[in-house]
Amino acid sequence: MELCERISRWISDQVKAAGSAGVVVGLSGGIDSAVVVVLAKRAVGDQVLGLVMPCHSLPEDEGDALMVADTFKIRRERVDLSSIYDVFLQQLPEAGEMCRANLKPRLRMTTLYYYANKLNYLVSGTGNKSELMMGYFTKYGDGGVDLLPLGDLTKSQVRKLAEELNIPKRIIERPPSAGLWPGQTDEEDMNIRYEDLDNIIVSLEKGEEAKLPKAQLSYVKGMIGRARHKRNTPPIFHLKSV
Repeated sequence: MELCERISRWISDQVKAAGSAGVVVGLSGGIDSAVVVVLAKRAVGDQVLGLVMPCHSLPEDEGDALMVADTFKIRRERVDLSSIYDVFLQQLPEAGEMCRANLKPRLRMTTLYYYANKLNYLVSGTGNKSELMMGYFTKYGDGGVDLLPLGDLTKSQVRKLAEELNIPKRIIERPPSAGLWPGQTDEEDMNIRYEDLDNIIVSLEKGEEAKLPKAQLSYVKGMIGRARHKRNTPPIFHLKSV
């Protein structure tokens, strides 16, 4: 439980340093948000709010999110974004599935910050290192947050943490998904299993590229490079630059 305590203390320190009163977390029903909200509860007690924000979501996703909140006695609220999403799309030109899907996390980000402003809370993201490195998140959507407690943990490490925290087995074992459309899974979207991805990330950090399958290594390195702009703050033109 040492890592759990370290992350919880870090969350508490971030809240204090910002002069904030607590933390708001979007609850999706997935393992990452479950781990983050429980760690946040350990860090700030009752000053954590779990927001359930269905947007034409699967009923089981919302059910799992509510189960986590109830199991760990997390204060929660529900905001259904489905009608807002529909009206928004009516004002926009036709576009592909990804354009439409990315509106959902951006609407959730807006909702999270509304509550954060109202309560003087920080918005805690739920992204892990595996997703961040691959750019598997929506820029200014689920990537628009104040802190990332799991940002240096691979998906495999998050699973171990979930077991230590007694996150319900159903949530630990369900296929990871962003939940943007029916049947979506992270591994299909990224075209790689988390187990293989985590192994590559760890090996790259250790400088042990030679041990990795060349095709997978090339693919992952390419994705990491292309996603750099999503992980960094926007570049600024400097007047004094040559």
